[in-house]
Amino acid sequence: MNFNNLFLKSFRVLLLPFAVLYGWGVALRNWMFHKKFLKSVKFNIPMICVGNLSLGGTGKSPMVEYLLSILSDHYKVATLSRGYKRKTEGYALANETTTALEIGDEPMQFHLKFPQVSVAVCERRIEAIPQLIQDVPSLQLVILDDAFQHREIEADYNILLTEYDNLYCDDFFIPTGDLRDERKSAKRANIIVVTKCPINLTMTERDEIIERLYPETHQEVFFTSIAYDTPYHIYNPNEQWVLTLRDEVLLVCGIANPLPLKNYLHENTHTYYQLSYSDHHIFSIEDLQEIKQKFEEINSKSKLILTTEKDAVRLVKYTEELNAIPLYVLPIKPSFLFGAQEKFNQLVLDNVAQFYKNNNGN
Repeated sequence: MNFNNLFLKSFRVLLLPFAVLYGWGVALRNWMFHKKFLKSVKFNIPMICVGNLSLGGTGKSPMVEYLLSILSDHYKVATLSRGYKRKTEGYALANETTTALEIGDEPMQFHLKFPQVSVAVCERRIEAIPQLIQDVPSLQLVILDDAFQHREIEADYNILLTEYDNLYCDDFFIPTGDLRDERKSAKRANIIVVTKCPINLTMTERDEIIERLYPETHQEVFFTSIAYDTPYHIYNPNEQWVLTLRDEVLLVCGIANPLPLKNYLHENTHTYYQLSYSDHHIFSIEDLQEIKQKFEEINSKSKLILTTEKDAVRLVKYTEELNAIPLYVLPIKPSFLFGAQEKFNQLVLDNVAQFYKNNNGN
């Protein structure tokens, strides 16, 4: 552990009293929902919630995209997100002219990759759902993005994510730890997914983690790793770059946890350089100048700039500045371990079908 990490860890321990107070507040709120002093609302279309108990990147966006890939061919689907760090407020439904500044980077990513899906954002999801149903009369299913702790809406199916290197069972409340909800809130989940696992995770390790998570009898636990696909040019998805050990890469990213990505580049390229920005960073002209200058300093015939899909939606507007340089986007998706993908898919599909069977829907 380097000095900076050691200092940060020590500093966070000193904030323990604030973490305890925060935990009491969360516990009181959950108790009030449990005792019905605070109400949760159900709607007449199914809601699938994707969320976590902690701050930071557990892989919610790739999971939402995965759900869209298996559900949008069967149902008219919408996603509802907060729209973190957007420059607008209130409810918004994406259209042909929408930008990431208006709805946020992850929702914009959903909008671009799944044009058949309705993508909405709103700080208060309870207010957004009636408007969304009115705007999309054919709507059959809503995926609530990062909404596990937002209990005003009672989801019909809860998918809870926890990161392999930071399991919620080993964590503590913010600011000492990363938890923003109680560990026992995990009992509300139907599915628990341990994300960002090593691809060679053994069955013994899997069983040990399940024992530590101590799931309820009704809960299914799945394990996923990150699968990286072939990079594609930011303005032309058909133009791809297959990474080799000859390539030198300038990594440009502003995401919560870039470590898995850096490990991937370390194993699949000759070398990489990095320009790091804060999570959800809004790129400026000065940033682009820095990127271009850093790229020009790389002395190699086989070099490219690589960014994430989340960052790409904030960079794509700079057509004039970026069109002449090899800027590629690295797509990711969850890869289910232990042959469990079909079981996961079937559980999700069966849940939606059961909802309509119980409610005499179509």
